[in-house]
Amino acid sequence: MQFTSEQRLDDGVREREFTLGDIPGTLWTPASAAPVPLILMAHNNGLPKADPRLMARARRTAAYGYAVATIDAPGCGERPRSAADEQARADLRRAMQAGEPVDEIFESLIGPLVEKAVPDWRTALDALLELPEIGGPVGYSGGWAALGIRLAVVEPRIVAASFFAGGYVPRAQREEARQISIPLLFLLQWDDEGNPRQRALDLFDAFGSKEKTLHANLGGHTGTPWFELEDGCRFLDRHLK
Repeated sequence: MQFTSEQRLDDGVREREFTLGDIPGTLWTPASAAPVPLILMAHNNGLPKADPRLMARARRTAAYGYAVATIDAPGCGERPRSAADEQARADLRRAMQAGEPVDEIFESLIGPLVEKAVPDWRTALDALLELPEIGGPVGYSGGWAALGIRLAVVEPRIVAASFFAGGYVPRAQREEARQISIPLLFLLQWDDEGNPRQRALDLFDAFGSKEKTLHANLGGHTGTPWFELEDGCRFLDRHLK
């Protein structure tokens, strides 16, 4: 892992860009000198790590006393896309705008993306846990529910997870959800135009965790109230601190 830039934010959080082979990432750490738990934070099916909403959540979560890390998935952010990836994304946008069925297009895009992204996240996790400022345990938080589900199934170091939305999740991850047993917090925007409500509710029902909590708020996809971030940090506090 090589750090390529560093800045200190107004709240004392240190923000560092890094590379791990061809994987670019960002790490936020609080002002505290003691080793802190780690949160892996991903956003919406591999949108770039520089997405403003992800960065705002990451900075606030770090200010609560966590190390927060994110990376660009293959074909996302700074990483090159294949012609097949570009075509699948274009087909998905066209179908959604036209109100046409998108399930099969979505499967062809997100399923392979999850398969390619999980090894990179596990590689990053190995490297992050070697840093002296990170002591574990590890949680997952983010809008890319499909990635979070797969990581929660294959990665025993993740002990709690917070998922956003979840209406469009590939069939493979919907089946894997039944294997999850860690504590979960599931956020749902009731009027989310991009995530069918009933599918999200069905996914919540499928999770195998004995401790799982659903928070639903009125509003569209980007309307999640900021107090949910505070509630999410309290959820993490219960299981990671």
